[in-house]
Amino acid sequence: MRLFVRLVIVLLILGAIGGGVAYWKYRGLQQIQAKLEQPQPPATVSATEARAESWQISLGSTGSVEAVNGVRVTSEVPGVVERIAFESSQQVEQGDVLVQLVSSVDRAALEGLIADRELAEVQFKRNENLLPQNAISQSEYDETKARYDAAEAAVAEQRARIAKKTIRAPFDGVLGLRRVDPGQYINPGNPIVALQSLDPIHVDYTVPEKDFKAISTDQKVEVRVDAYPDRVFEGRVSAVDADVTESTRTVDIRATVPNPDQALRPGMFARVETVERRARELVTIPRTAVSFNTYGDFVFRIKEADDGTLTVSRKQVTTGRTREGRIAITEGLEPGDRVVRTGLVKLRQGQSVTIDDSVELDDTVEAGNP
Repeated sequence: MRLFVRLVIVLLILGAIGGGVAYWKYRGLQQIQAKLEQPQPPATVSATEARAESWQISLGSTGSVEAVNGVRVTSEVPGVVERIAFESSQQVEQGDVLVQLVSSVDRAALEGLIADRELAEVQFKRNENLLPQNAISQSEYDETKARYDAAEAAVAEQRARIAKKTIRAPFDGVLGLRRVDPGQYINPGNPIVALQSLDPIHVDYTVPEKDFKAISTDQKVEVRVDAYPDRVFEGRVSAVDADVTESTRTVDIRATVPNPDQALRPGMFARVETVERRARELVTIPRTAVSFNTYGDFVFRIKEADDGTLTVSRKQVTTGRTREGRIAITEGLEPGDRVVRTGLVKLRQGQSVTIDDSVELDDTVEAGNP
């Protein structure tokens, strides 16, 4: 009996404690609900209007700087380097002598061939005078003529061989590092020095297949390289490839850029902006007016009631390119729509707002580009 009484008392005590806890939780939820139901004071924000602007759109790509003419100068014939007539990084013109190979043996051989040609010429002219007198046969005349022609050809061949011992610049340009030394024996194809034509210079890059229709020759391009981060090199599209690369679905483009100070060098990595010929009419707002989200970008559009009360509604938008702190809205807004410019974090759907535009804001500063 005593055990039963004790059990009842314990259960009553536990029930009282549980009821008290439940009551306090209920009271707390009621207080929270009451606070949520209370009207929120209007949030102070700055506002802006979407406006129509004419933008010159450019297509961004990456590529490489290439010389208009660029070769590794080599020799067509073997030989020993007798004289080097250039310095590394020297500017040269077409026809300038770069390297002279030893040609003394070839010149001696030329003297012998010239003597053979002179003898063949004397015999040919003699027979040429005798033939009308029928003093020699036609076959004898033909034979001496053939010997003379062969001797003449041998002299020309030897002179051409000697000329190849003098290696000249094939075009105007800037030389690279010297790769040979005096007295060195070189074989045909051994590199002597690199020669690059630097003004103008080419920039080769690719664009996706979908942008092919936007590219045409003589279109303006803007080139930037890491070596000169604050400089823009302007040029023109000079060629568009005839086909699309099947593996990448891209089109090869070549631009020609003036390079009078030779700042651009072959092999540089280039960022290229191909500027469209015609400007586009776009709806733009300050970039700070857009909330960028994984599930879609949105803005808070401002609505004014008949009594003058201002509220905001969340509006999904599709964004485009950015420029100087402003962003293009390709879908979701019309020119003249009023949106919240700053203070988006503290807003929720349907919230009342008051507008304070007393502080003049700069789009470029807001975007972090003062």
